[in-house]
Amino acid sequence: MLAALESGFPDVTAYPAAELREIIASRRAPLARTPDMRMARDVVIDGPGGDLTLRVYVPHGDPVSRPVIVFAHGGGFVFCDLDSHDEFCRSMAEAIDAVVVAVDYRLAPEHPAPAAMEDVYAAVCWTVANAATYGGDPTRVAIAGDSAGGNLSATVSVAARERGGPTIAAQILLYPVIEDDFETESYQRYGVGYYNTTKAMRWYWEQYAPHGRDSELVIPTRATTLAGLPPAVVVTAELDPPCSEGEAYARRLAADGVPMIERRFDGLFHGFLTFPQLSLTGPARQEVWQLIRRVLDPGFGESDTGHVPAHATIEP
Repeated sequence: MLAALESGFPDVTAYPAAELREIIASRRAPLARTPDMRMARDVVIDGPGGDLTLRVYVPHGDPVSRPVIVFAHGGGFVFCDLDSHDEFCRSMAEAIDAVVVAVDYRLAPEHPAPAAMEDVYAAVCWTVANAATYGGDPTRVAIAGDSAGGNLSATVSVAARERGGPTIAAQILLYPVIEDDFETESYQRYGVGYYNTTKAMRWYWEQYAPHGRDSELVIPTRATTLAGLPPAVVVTAELDPPCSEGEAYARRLAADGVPMIERRFDGLFHGFLTFPQLSLTGPARQEVWQLIRRVLDPGFGESDTGHVPAHATIEP
């Protein structure tokens, strides 16, 4: 699988951003729109930079007071969109029985940091105000994201705390990009030959935050404390350059008293949750869905502060 990904994915550093997006989109399979939803509708709201498109997924079944997950897609802050993560959002909505609100945030380098974070923050505010319209519970609105979206989920959580903004029920960080430190153990061990590379990660950060990364709204560990942030699920992949920073962030959340669950999937690589054709993805997703359901339980946190990290190897 890694060999196929290495040969089929372009060198992101070799193209202008607009051309790179076209190349990646052209290699994408046709949109299947599965699993089926009771409703999957694009909604345009007023965002910080103009019109902001959200895609609201409502699964079949009882439409009353479901949890709601605002989702920020990955793609190095530079590419991917609502369609690239459509199947993942549908699967998450169905498995968790949650309303999912995906955010088509502004992309770098045309819109450098913290534009994407501000878009996702605006989406959270809109979702809290409008969740009930879609059968969602406005008191159980979580933020989730994979890769760069994991960064946005973490920084939006910080912004909500600092601004006295909406109460976020949980932050769900899937192999998150937290830091711009390329000397960690996982960068040293897995920076070449494992699909996501150190070279690419450096380029992503240069596109997203070329004017400085001192703000906690760009790199969440810049915050003096993480105390008071929402309960967290932190999922990492062993064969991923950002693995160490995700694990370090989980440890710091626990040290600062944030209820959290950490799960590292050994033997898997960056982005594995969005490859449904990979035989290991299905079992991994089932574990992740279970962790999300757990953190969204109103009783979570009463005995989970400083939760011992749980590592898992998914067998074929």
